[in-house]
Parts: sequence; structure tokens; C-alpha cells
Amino acid sequence: MSQKKKQIHINAFTMNSVGHIHHGMWTHPRDQSHRYNEISYWTHIAQVLERGFFDGIFIADIIGYYDVYEKNVDLTLRESIQLPVNDPWLLISAMAAVTQHLGFGVTATVSAETPYTFARKISTLDHVTNGRIGWNIVTGYLDSGARGLGNDALAEHDTRYDRADDFLALSYKLWEGSWEDDAVVFDRKNRIYTNPAKVHQIHHEGPFYRSHGYHMSAPSPQRTPVLFQAGTSGRGQKFAGQHAEGIFINASDPAVARVTVRKLRQAAVDAGRKAEDIKIFIGIAVVAGHTEKEAQEKYAEYLRYASAEGGVAHFASSTGIDFSEYDLDEEIDYGISNAIQSATQVAQQNKMTRRKLLAQHKTGSRYNTIVGDAKQIADQLERWIDEGEVDGFNLTRIVVPETYEDFVDIVVPELQRRGRYRTAYEEGSLRHKLFGVGDKLPDTHQAAQWRHEKHVAQHNAVAEKIA
Repeated sequence: MSQKKKQIHINAFTMNSVGHIHHGMWTHPRDQSHRYNEISYWTHIAQVLERGFFDGIFIADIIGYYDVYEKNVDLTLRESIQLPVNDPWLLISAMAAVTQHLGFGVTATVSAETPYTFARKISTLDHVTNGRIGWNIVTGYLDSGARGLGNDALAEHDTRYDRADDFLALSYKLWEGSWEDDAVVFDRKNRIYTNPAKVHQIHHEGPFYRSHGYHMSAPSPQRTPVLFQAGTSGRGQKFAGQHAEGIFINASDPAVARVTVRKLRQAAVDAGRKAEDIKIFIGIAVVAGHTEKEAQEKYAEYLRYASAEGGVAHFASSTGIDFSEYDLDEEIDYGISNAIQSATQVAQQNKMTRRKLLAQHKTGSRYNTIVGDAKQIADQLERWIDEGEVDGFNLTRIVVPETYEDFVDIVVPELQRRGRYRTAYEEGSLRHKLFGVGDKLPDTHQAAQWRHEKHVAQHNAVAEKIA
């Protein structure tokens, strides 16, 4: 009996801004990203993605701006390198209203949020989307954002993860432990909407956060949102193993991806979870044509509008290094990064000079780019899945909405023909669509310890020992 082929998961990767990953593409005559501040722009994208059976739309975000390159924001502003950037969370209700199944993975920076109110925002969106919310947990990496939030500079790299651990511990208590599943009874006759005996105060005294009170929202379909995370440093991998359900990585080829994937799955096992409790997505760019010739011509056209310098300026803030200070072939001192450590380590290992960086960012981005017809693209995607052992892709936009429309119309039918891609959505929440095990986090996840029935059992066990 032949083994069932591993299904490919696809998220659209984007941002509530003009420029995102492929810098300079806003100048392309068919690109519509300048309409990022119009509801119709987002609802159209959402409908295209649902037509193509995408798992979700993954919306990146930053708190701050890119001011490392040339030590100012001039290029950032001229090239719209993720500036201006609007709040991603305020888009969700509009996109949810025109779709039924599309998931939403949305970024929020721990240092810019307060757990008590953030937990309510998540629960609200999980309610109104009927369980389609995911949270991309980021700890921040821009000094400019830290200054904007009133701090002198960014906290030390590992300390930011310590804060995120505490943020999540409090959030789990609110989402999982404050309200029991049957707290809301909606009894008109007896004038009881919520049974007070089924709602419990949470108490949290952590190293970074303190809270005593009731969660303000009734239990939502998923309770805790699907948890995404992108850190692959040593500390980031530990954090991912403990918390993440979806992990976003970058890699130069499938062999490199496989090494990272196996480390991340082991980190989950080390945290008492199962290796299959996480889905791993790699960032990818795709230029699709009905023929190889059409795809190559489209790719050549895109390159005429791309800003390699914009890509390097973006990368400068990812590493904290001002590459403009170096001659084209001068050796770069990478040192120890307090920004994105994994990005700095890869550049250092490959001895990237400014010339090499500009060549790497010829599409305005350092993402791997697949160019070809449906079969050629499907072949490469399957290679990443089978050899790289990833579960799916974050498909970054090049020209909007053309990138997504081409993928849906050209690539999706070929993946479906190969038995690699869904032909219809399952019912249920985003978590159930991804893992097929229901709406709630599994008992192996550390959040489960705060579920009321488990918390009560632990409390009773302690009380019995004291007695």
C-alpha cells in the first residue's frame, strides 16, 4: 500500500505596508501595494487566498523603523522599506467577513503589549472569526522601536525571550484557566447569563508581569490562538519548543532546512511535546508562468523594479550593522548581534561582503525564489517538503495581488493533481485545519496546566498532602 503524500501548507506572507520583503516592487506598474490602507485591497486578497485554499494570511509587523543603514531613515522613507506601516490586527474583521475558512496569523510584539488587554483582543477576534486566529509572537529587534516605547535601547536578546515566557504564562492563565467551558449558561428564565461558580480569578506574580483578576472574555473557540514564532537562535529554539505550533524559518537550500527542522522538532520533544505538534514553514518567493518562457520573462521584468540597496538596508537593521560604511569587497565585522542573531550568524558564516549582499538581494530580498511553470514550481516545492522536511511555505508577495493570483491559478491545480494540496477545506478552527486534532491546544502543551480542571486537581493534591 502506497503511503499518503505529505500535504503542503501555504500561508500568504505580507504586511500592512507598501514595502514588505521584496523592496522596490511598489514601483512596478501592476503592483497595488500602495492601496494597503484601503479595505477593498485586503478583502480582495483574502478572497483570492480562500479561492486557492490557503491555510492563512500571515501578516508581519514591526515596532519601530529601519535607521541603521546610513544611520538615518532617508532610504527607508524614500523606498518605503516597511515605513509607513499600519496595525495588522485591525484588518482581521474585514477579511474574516468575506471568508469562511482562511486563517489569520498576525504579529504582535511582546514588549509593546500588555497581557491582560491583549488576551481580550485575541479572544474577541477568535470569537468573531469563529476560531481562525493565530498569533506570531515576536520579541522585537529594533532599537528604534524600543526608543519609541520609552526605553533607552532594546533589552538584551535572551532577556527578551524571558519576558515573552512570562507574557505567555500570564496569557495562558487568562485564556485557559479563568473561565470554565460551561460558564456561560444563557438562562433567560432564571436570569443567569454566566454561572459565577464557573469563573475564576487568576493570580500571577512573574518576573516581568503581575496580574490578579478575571479574564474579561468568555472562552473562544480555540481559547489560546494558534501560536507562531520565528526565532531560530539557540534561545529562540528553546522558546519555540516550549510554545510554538507554527515556526517560520529561512534556509539557503533543503539540506540546511532539514538541520534546522530536526533541531526544532527535538526542542519540542525536549519540552515534553510531540515532534508532530509543530508545523514548520519556510519563506519562499514564486514567479509563476503558464510556460517557462513566460515565467522567466516575468522574472526579468520584476528585476528591473527591485531595489537591492533597499533589501540590504532592511538586512542592516536585522543584524544591527551599517553596511553602508563598508567598501564593496571589504570584510565585514559582524560581531555579536542583539538583533536577529540567526541572520547575523548566517551572513558571518558565508563571509558576506557588501557586494555579495547586493547580489543576494537582487530581487529586493534574500528569499529563495522559484521561477518556472506549474510543474517546475511544484517539483521544487515538493523537494523542500521531502528533502527539507518542512511542512509548508510562507509565500511572500512580489507584485500584489499578481503573486497570489498566479500561484492560485497556475500552481495550486498542479499541486492538487499530485495529491499534495487540499481540494476543499475541512470544517473547524485554524488549529484543527492545521493539525486535525480539534480546536484546543493538546494536553502536552504547557498551557494545558492552567486549564481549570487540571489546576483544581493540582490544588487538591497539594491540599491533601498538607492535611
